Amino acid sequence: MVVEETVKSAAAAAAAATGDDQNNPAAANPNPNPKGVAGSGDPELEEGEIAGEEDLAEQSAKEEPKADQPHPLEHSWTFWFDNPAAKSKQMAWGASMRPIYTFSTVEEFWSLYNNIHHPGKLAVGADFYCFKDKIEPKWEDPVCANGGKWTVNFNRGKSDTCWLYTLLAMIGEQFDHGDEICGAVVNVRNRQEKVSIWTKNAANEVAQVSIGKQWKEFLDYNENIGFIFHDAKKLDKAAKNRYNA
Repeated sequence: MVVEETVKSAAAAAAAATGDDQNNPAAANPNPNPKGVAGSGDPELEEGEIAGEEDLAEQSAKEEPKADQPHPLEHSWTFWFDNPAAKSKQMAWGASMRPIYTFSTVEEFWSLYNNIHHPGKLAVGADFYCFKDKIEPKWEDPVCANGGKWTVNFNRGKSDTCWLYTLLAMIGEQFDHGDEICGAVVNVRNRQEKVSIWTKNAANEVAQVSIGKQWKEFLDYNENIGFIFHDAKKLDKAAKNRYNA
């Protein structure tokens, strides 16, 4: 499955970045293969002459990638958290929402993900978001204003794997219409957890349906899921699905 490949490649990249020699044979057995010997194609060397240590080090640095070189993502992403303890009935929706951290490399993602609570450990009422940087997870944000969302429902404590695979598919640019995606959110409630993907242009049916179908494939999810326009949800909490996948 594509997401599983993404998990493996991301994990391998993280291992390389942390210098884990046991999981990174290339780091444990470096082979710079210097070419600082006459006859190797270096025009500045006389026959039989060997380049100095500085020359060899310079050539090796150019030819061999550094083990701790970060692996950049196509977009930067920001984690947001809406703490249920900070919410108040008098507060406007989203007023208690706060950005937590912005990451732009594979290594930064895993460092954050491995040190934060997963959905099953969050308090009831919590909302945890991962959105492209500079996009606020609010209907009022100009990028989200004309969009909508796909949603998958889980029993309490059962959404952790879906949340991880959703994040990996998004930041790994696995969707054919990835430019349409704003981000994802997991909502933790008394009896269930909901994972949703927010998109930009709800009227683009082809793109939205493609995203919904691919998401199900990544999650290996077989039940029907629905897409709701943000505008419809604002007018009616019981708004019906506009698209299905």
